Amino acid sequence: MVKLDILSDPICPWCYIGKTHLDRALHQHGDHPFEIEWHPFQLNPKMPAGGMDRREYLEGKFGGKEGAVRAYAPVVEHAEKAGLKINFEGMQRTPNTINAHRLIHWAGLEGFQGFIVQRLFEAYFRDARDISDIDVLADVADGTGMDAAVVRRLLDSDADIADIQQRDAHSREMGVSSVPTFIVANQHAVPGAQPPEMWVKIIADIESQMAETAE
Repeated sequence: MVKLDILSDPICPWCYIGKTHLDRALHQHGDHPFEIEWHPFQLNPKMPAGGMDRREYLEGKFGGKEGAVRAYAPVVEHAEKAGLKINFEGMQRTPNTINAHRLIHWAGLEGFQGFIVQRLFEAYFRDARDISDIDVLADVADGTGMDAAVVRRLLDSDADIADIQQRDAHSREMGVSSVPTFIVANQHAVPGAQPPEMWVKIIADIESQMAETAE
């Protein structure tokens, strides 16, 4: 197996699009060579714990309403091409994602990290839920087979907050400045929401190299 590390944030629309493209390539290929692990990267590490009004956040980040519209036009276009419906009108707040990253980490310990990542994307972008809210996160966890009561107790504590923050900081120190970033075999960084065709080619190249090594 080949390690595929993915740096992502569950409120990043390009990460949602990028995962959709990768999943299509993996489904198309069937028996793929990747061992996938998701890693934390907060788009807004200084976001208040309770998040903030989404319109205020976007207009502040992109220099007003027109700037926000221009910035999100490519997101809308690529999401539609990927077959994703994003409920922008329903999304009222931009959350702090530290708790969502903790949940992703714990899901990894139980062996279904990719499943929880998908559900968090859907909860935020499709269902317009506040994924900084502990009740929402416990509900997402419960829907994936995790023990919601245990998750709630962990979220009510400081468990793994420092670890998530340190891992995020380490990625920045290594030069990661945007997500999604895919790291293949601890060597090759693939930035951005690459199309399925790109991943099909990468998988084919990896399998060719593995076959040559086995000879």
